[in-house]
Amino acid sequence: MEETITFSGWEAIEEQTLTTNEEPKSGHTYTMYHGTYLRSANTIISKGFLPSKDGLLGAGVYVSRNIDKAKCYPLQTDVKNKVVFKLKVRAGKVKKIDCDNHPMQKTWHQNGYDCAWVPPKCNISSIKSGREEDCVWDPKRITVVDVACCVDDDKRKELRKLIHRMDGTDDVCSRCNQNKPAGRRHDFQRCWNCGKKICPFQRKHECKP
Repeated sequence: MEETITFSGWEAIEEQTLTTNEEPKSGHTYTMYHGTYLRSANTIISKGFLPSKDGLLGAGVYVSRNIDKAKCYPLQTDVKNKVVFKLKVRAGKVKKIDCDNHPMQKTWHQNGYDCAWVPPKCNISSIKSGREEDCVWDPKRITVVDVACCVDDDKRKELRKLIHRMDGTDDVCSRCNQNKPAGRRHDFQRCWNCGKKICPFQRKHECKP
């Protein structure tokens, strides 16, 4: 006797066009992440990033395409006091820094570069994890587009609303949690099987028995 299997739903898979192992190309825009103190989140969204005065790659804003690296920052800080922003970064002219004591490790901007990139697993002694790192000279090249990680759900919603107010979008869709362009809406539809209202932009919907 044949057994009938019924399944309804979908899961959206976001295509990754560039992994953290691939060198960023000058002039391109990339999704990156930045971990910071939760208390600083509102100021960053409203006024932009304040560059670090120094660091492994000198002055600039430190970001990474590796979200797990961003989650580590700020160091030695409880996760409830952290937030990780999802960013769009216009890379500009990129300089690869792939060894200790690189001649342009902290002077890349003075040599005409907008961004410095440390490749993953390049054996720079101060990066124990081997994860990639980027430093952007001009904060205006960085746009906060979403909250990638925040354990406080109410605070996450508050920050997302602030992000959307700053970028001129209306609000966050209650179903898919994506921003809605000003003056437009996401039209909910009913699932043909379970009848639940769903948004076509939801990453996943599975009918519950």
